[in-house]
Amino acid sequence: MKSATRGRSLSILVFLACVAGLSLGVWRYATHQGLAQLSARGTADLALASDRLVGQLQRYRDLAVVMADHPQVARVLTGAVQPDDAALLRSVADRAAALDVMVIDRGGRVRVAAGDGKGSANAQAFVRRALNGALGRGYGPDTGSGRSYFYAAPVFGAQGRVLGALVVSTDLSSVDYAWRGDTPPVFFTDARGQVQVSNRSELIFWRRPAGAPGLIPPQGEEPTFDISYTGPHEIWRLGWGPYLPREALHLVQDLPVIGMTGEVLMDVSVVRRLATAQAAAVAALFLAFGALLLSATVRRRTLTRANAQLEARVRARTQALHDINDELRREAAERTQAQLALARAQDDLVQASKLSALGQLSAGISHELNQPLMAVQSFAENGVQFITRGQPERAAENLTRISDMADRMGRIIKNLRAFSKQETVQQVRVDLGTVIAAALELTQARRAAMDAVLVYTAPQAPVWVRGGEVRLGQVFINLITNALDAMEDVQNRILRIEITQAGAAQTGPVTVKISDTGHGIKAPDQVFDPFYSTKDVGAAKGVGLGLSISYAIVQSVGGEIRAENVPEGACFSVTLQPMTQEPMA
Repeated sequence: MKSATRGRSLSILVFLACVAGLSLGVWRYATHQGLAQLSARGTADLALASDRLVGQLQRYRDLAVVMADHPQVARVLTGAVQPDDAALLRSVADRAAALDVMVIDRGGRVRVAAGDGKGSANAQAFVRRALNGALGRGYGPDTGSGRSYFYAAPVFGAQGRVLGALVVSTDLSSVDYAWRGDTPPVFFTDARGQVQVSNRSELIFWRRPAGAPGLIPPQGEEPTFDISYTGPHEIWRLGWGPYLPREALHLVQDLPVIGMTGEVLMDVSVVRRLATAQAAAVAALFLAFGALLLSATVRRRTLTRANAQLEARVRARTQALHDINDELRREAAERTQAQLALARAQDDLVQASKLSALGQLSAGISHELNQPLMAVQSFAENGVQFITRGQPERAAENLTRISDMADRMGRIIKNLRAFSKQETVQQVRVDLGTVIAAALELTQARRAAMDAVLVYTAPQAPVWVRGGEVRLGQVFINLITNALDAMEDVQNRILRIEITQAGAAQTGPVTVKISDTGHGIKAPDQVFDPFYSTKDVGAAKGVGLGLSISYAIVQSVGGEIRAENVPEGACFSVTLQPMTQEPMA
């Protein structure tokens, strides 16, 4: 016994280890696949944001190049400055939304400017590059926002000699204002590693530590940061505030045209949740299969052991009685086996009746489960799309609908599991309204397929009666199924269920009437006899045991069941005894 128990425990541990390994493999595969898709989407988002920023800055480069060829600019550098020169530059700056437009001679002096000339860029490297005949760009001195960006174009004379430079500056805070707040977080750093442009304003002026990844704020304590790698993907774990992801995929794109580096942080929490859900689903599936297999194995061993013990007892008793009388021994053995067969036959008849009812309801139940499953799949796909689009409210609405569908499937499966299990006859307190509700839910698909109208008012408070929940459920499912069978070939199909309780204070027996609009009962006095049936004989029709078994169940709990014809069809009345308190153990 101990060795068998030890072997079974070892098998369970090995199975659990295999399930854990498989779930881990599914999780890792789903994570890698999700990160690959997230990387592709992040690359596209970063490219779009980069193109947007480059396009906005390129217009100032084009403005510098075009204005450098303006004859009035060349006249300023070769002659005296006229009053209308500053007006021209101010007009150009206003139309292009530039911060300033300046004309600088070869000595680095500002000859004329659209603004007041403060914070000029005449000493910057990009100005010297323009004075050498090339197009220059770069960052200038602090203009209040600290994020000025300059383009300097050389101004050539008639013989190709550089006369000076035309400089166009813009404020980067006005460039990124139109797309601030877009998702995912995108930021652009200069050659020093300082954030100059971002759709998250809290990241402006953060800088990259020397020789290390990540960013640190210009002032204050350094926030939480950690880096890891999942395959080729770089994962940042951040503590940078509520508007930035806690765990993000970091992607980089160089932008040599404007001298910046674009970076994006893609939230990987969705990938983690999806991978965890897939791994959990695989684990649940295999664990459920293992539990069913273990249950079947244990039950088979128990039955084998019980059968062996029973055979041993029969052999011992037969041997003891053999010396007295062979005839008595034979009769005793036959009587013992007859009693066991009768008990098993009664239980098997009850269970067979329930399984037969389940067989008739299986198609409808499959339809009832298939509809919520299809809805769950649709809502889940919609939820992923809404999360991708940055619409969490719509995604939460889809998740709520998925929860409702899961509750609905759970109720159906709970009723099926409760109805299919075997139940010993015992006197317990049962809520009659709950029993009838479960029976109606299991037969709902059949009623919907037949377009049968249900006339039933559920009780507002529990109606406690004496009986067993599973066996009483079998009684009402049999009666409802028979009523639906009786109305198959009629046009007006109405199923009525009525619950009444006798007594002034409603403390007397409880009666449930189930009536239909069929053709009535041909022989009401024989309807509860075993093997009496008006249906065709067969697995899909009936063997005449449903009402007989229902009669025996109601009688075993002290109740009464009657059948009669009414003007509309047939009516079955089930009277049960009330039970307001649970019996003491």
